[in-house]
Amino acid sequence: QIAIPNNIRLKCVSWNKDQGFIACGGEEGLLKVLKLEMQTDDAKLKGLAAPSNLSMNQTLEGHSGAVQVVTWNEQYQKLTTSDQNGLIIVWMLYKGSWYEEMINNRNKSVVRSMSWNADGQKICIVYEDGAVIVGSVDGNRIWGKELKGIQLAHVAWSPDSKILLFGMANGEIHMYDNLGNFIVKMIMNCLVNVTGAISIAGIHWYPGTEGYVEPDCPCLAICFDNGRCQIMRYENDENPVLIDTGMNVVSIQWNRCGSVLAVAGSQRAVSQDKDVNVVQFYTPFGEHLRTLKVPGKQMTAVSWEGAGLRIGLAVDSFIYFANIRPDYKWGYCSNTVVYAYTRPDRLEYCVVFWDTKNNEKYVKYVKFLMSITTCGDFCILATKADDSHPQFHYKTIHESPFLPQYVLVLCNSIGTPLDSKYIDIDPLFVTMTKTHVIAASKEAFYTWQYRVAKKLTAMEINQVARTRKEGRERVYHIDETPSGSTEGTLDFTKAITATRDPICCITATDKTLIVGRESGTIQRYSLPNVGLVQKYVLNYRAYQLSLNCNSSRLAIIDITGVLTFFDIEVRISEGSGQPNVGDPLKFERKDVWDMKWANDNPHLFAMMEKTRMYVFRNLDPEEPIQTSGYICNFEDLEIKSVLLDEILKDPEHPNKDYLINFEIRSLRDSRALIEKVGIEDASQFIEDNPHPRLWRLLAEAALQKLDLKTAEQAFVRCKDYQGIEFVKRLGNLQSESMKQAEVAAYFGRFEEAERMYLDMDRRDLAISLRIKLGDWFRVLQLLKSGSGDADDTLLEQAYNAIGDYFADRQKWVNAVQYYLQGRNQERLAECYYMLEDYEGLERLANSLPENHKLLPDIGQMFATVGMCDQTVSAYLKCNQPKAAVDTCVHLNQWNKAVELAKNHNMKEIGSLLSKYASHLLEKNKILEAIELYRKAHHFLDAAKLMFKIADEEAKKRTKPLRVKKLYVLAALLVENYHGQMKTTQGKNKGKKSEATSALDGLLEEDATSTDNRVIDNAWRGAEAYHFFLLAQRQLYEGYVDAAMRTALHLRDYEDIIPAVEIYSLLAICSSANRAFGSCSKAFIKLESLDSLSAEQRQLYEDLALEIFTKYSPKDNRKSELDSIPEGYVE
Repeated sequence: QIAIPNNIRLKCVSWNKDQGFIACGGEEGLLKVLKLEMQTDDAKLKGLAAPSNLSMNQTLEGHSGAVQVVTWNEQYQKLTTSDQNGLIIVWMLYKGSWYEEMINNRNKSVVRSMSWNADGQKICIVYEDGAVIVGSVDGNRIWGKELKGIQLAHVAWSPDSKILLFGMANGEIHMYDNLGNFIVKMIMNCLVNVTGAISIAGIHWYPGTEGYVEPDCPCLAICFDNGRCQIMRYENDENPVLIDTGMNVVSIQWNRCGSVLAVAGSQRAVSQDKDVNVVQFYTPFGEHLRTLKVPGKQMTAVSWEGAGLRIGLAVDSFIYFANIRPDYKWGYCSNTVVYAYTRPDRLEYCVVFWDTKNNEKYVKYVKFLMSITTCGDFCILATKADDSHPQFHYKTIHESPFLPQYVLVLCNSIGTPLDSKYIDIDPLFVTMTKTHVIAASKEAFYTWQYRVAKKLTAMEINQVARTRKEGRERVYHIDETPSGSTEGTLDFTKAITATRDPICCITATDKTLIVGRESGTIQRYSLPNVGLVQKYVLNYRAYQLSLNCNSSRLAIIDITGVLTFFDIEVRISEGSGQPNVGDPLKFERKDVWDMKWANDNPHLFAMMEKTRMYVFRNLDPEEPIQTSGYICNFEDLEIKSVLLDEILKDPEHPNKDYLINFEIRSLRDSRALIEKVGIEDASQFIEDNPHPRLWRLLAEAALQKLDLKTAEQAFVRCKDYQGIEFVKRLGNLQSESMKQAEVAAYFGRFEEAERMYLDMDRRDLAISLRIKLGDWFRVLQLLKSGSGDADDTLLEQAYNAIGDYFADRQKWVNAVQYYLQGRNQERLAECYYMLEDYEGLERLANSLPENHKLLPDIGQMFATVGMCDQTVSAYLKCNQPKAAVDTCVHLNQWNKAVELAKNHNMKEIGSLLSKYASHLLEKNKILEAIELYRKAHHFLDAAKLMFKIADEEAKKRTKPLRVKKLYVLAALLVENYHGQMKTTQGKNKGKKSEATSALDGLLEEDATSTDNRVIDNAWRGAEAYHFFLLAQRQLYEGYVDAAMRTALHLRDYEDIIPAVEIYSLLAICSSANRAFGSCSKAFIKLESLDSLSAEQRQLYEDLALEIFTKYSPKDNRKSELDSIPEGYVE
């Protein structure tokens, strides 16, 4: 506490969240700015445990009347204050002191409330007489307004600065926009059935600067002096959270991240006839967290520190400071601290799994996280089910009418989800043992016997999750009395049944489950088959329960922080000889906020009281240790504690300094005895206070001094078989220095041990030590440094191990160098492949002997990147022609495939080819099919397809040049086929003369050919279109005579080009050439064609009439008539 001089009563207090200044105003113009600084000389003392002193204590002169309102502008480091005379002063910080910057006095009325908006740009000042002024941070007035006939008392900005809330003296709240226009009167749901005069105790709208506890979280708190309070999600929320605090409220404030609301005031004490000052703490959802009793007469104001770890209270002429121990969402499992925090930029919780051993962290984002519970190597995250992922298999398992509301996710210590369960009860309280998870709502509890899949694949885990095995999960109502013999059922409808006496806390060990209820009743069940064993009645309400390691004693912390104990196991009390069950021990400590039993001793526990940690043995305390850490673990006489407050100031970068180990007294004493007095006395002391950890300490000390007898005895006492074996091995060694070296290695002083070995000229031992450690770089150094030849196999092993080291870290280039020296061809191939060094890979393949087991793998590597030749050579080298052919087929290299198949007498390539071709044809990819046949040297099939395409193109009558090209290609394919037949014949009958073999080839062709037109008249199509195009070109270039001659040749190709086209062209050419006789014959032919319709024929006749009425149908030139053979027109 800080006392104000001259007993001047305080009216208001405000704590600057960013810079930590505390402003307090009081009567007689008192205004002080204080600052508490932590002294951090001692590295061990961090956080709240560090002593604090006043680094600033400045009295600001300027006010004459009582200072009634103080408010900070954190963004611009300004302090705004006003007194009962209506004088407003704005103070600014200059060179470490506060000075007046601006003064304003309206003289008419008194300022009731001032509020800066979230970004510190604007201030709104309200006067009692209804005047409102909005000004900017630089002192300019933005607007002012007189609200007639209204007494103002409070003002608050919305987070987006668009709305102003004005609280009236009569308890009404009106909403205005940021230009001063009235919007609507707010509905006060919390004042239903309230009569009499009321006034507003406080309005605080949390602006969301540090993120929200969960999406759509209530953030606007309004509280009245009669204790009624409502917390709204937004300004016109019709369904706010309602609280009746049952006290006279004077002041309220949110903490910095909007997760806790402090409500300060006084409460009638039932026992005495006077008011007691209290601060109640609530969550945004109206759940009551804790009650803090405060001494003094009249409390006037409350204000949070920026970090949310302390709270300042103005009481009479004092400022009291209370430390807040937040109930963080955190846990500790197998060297991993798990903690959760919110970020302004994300809706989800950020859950960090910080492995303190390797200082690595794994982050998960979890929506609607409710709690974190840990045990052993696992942790349970309890969350609300997300509506966007309906559980599809849920309905089949539960015949319940509604979707599951909550999820329990079982994770390992790096945050990998192993299993999850959807449940319909609100997991307000969760505890876990090595085998069970127990989650309780207020009415019922659910047990789940989880199993951890050591070797299950994700697939199998899903299967396990789908089939809910009977008996693994059960639900019990708190008012039931299960016997433990019958199987429980998984029936979540039990949770709907209400109870008069709700659950308020639970805890469990492997064999006992304890459930605490609000009336003070404690129910004890047996595990794993849940049976109600006993009920105990306490006269207070438990807040936190904890069982010791053999479940004989229960520790209870109640809602006010009092720690008491309770014996569960039967004890025979002296004197009466009667068994005495549930004896509340005569032990009590106040202000306890955390406690932890030792994992290995039922009489040892550690507890946190204010900023001190006490260790108790049999309820006798050792001297306290100053710390504000949360206890993670207590075993082996050592307490691990974590400074969560410090970690959560910068949760992204947890620091190992924030993890503290405390040794308890017996361990410290034994160590001191061994160091100062000697092993004999120490062993006597340990004999009197036995603990495995102390015996181990003794064994290690005896080993250091090579006192093998004592060491062996001590190892036997702490049941360390390896230690006993080690001592025996030492006993068999002759030289003293060898023993020392072995001991050094045993204690992990490897450099020292290695030096000793080398001094004894035992390089082999130094090397084997380094091999055991896996330090291959040092092995290589040692192997190279020695004189004489190094062991070749060892050298290769070292090179390969270093290669592995680099390969594991994806440093392939370095790995290659070592694998080359270590001649490790398999890993080399892998490295070349990763580096995409295919030349190196090819060199490697060529250097390998035939049938080497690596060759198929290398072939596969080449195949994946489409390098066909290399693949084939690799497969052939290891005698796998089938694989080679398959690869060629896969890479579309059919010619190579067919060639390989022929060389290796493989029959199936033909069928494969036709299968693939028919597949392409089905998809109408004819050109691909042609290419396929061509590559596979099936020229005839290709040619047939080519002719088909050419014929189809010709039918379209669009581009004759393209058609000609297609016919040429088809003909060329046929030529290839001829050539192929000749060469195969030549190979078969090399001895015969060429003429006979060519003849045989042709005969064979004839025998095989089914389609003579394709083979014999291969060029006909090409010729036809050649003449067709030539005639037209000659005509257009004016060589009409030549054009006519060419057109005459076309008459032989009516099977390819339609007769209409041919004779029309001939008619044009001959008429242009004045050879009207030919022209007339062409017309006669045209008119006699069957393919023409009557109209078309009529048109031709008309045209003929028109021409031949002008010119007689005779050829002018003789030459043409000679050239026209007889029998032209049949």
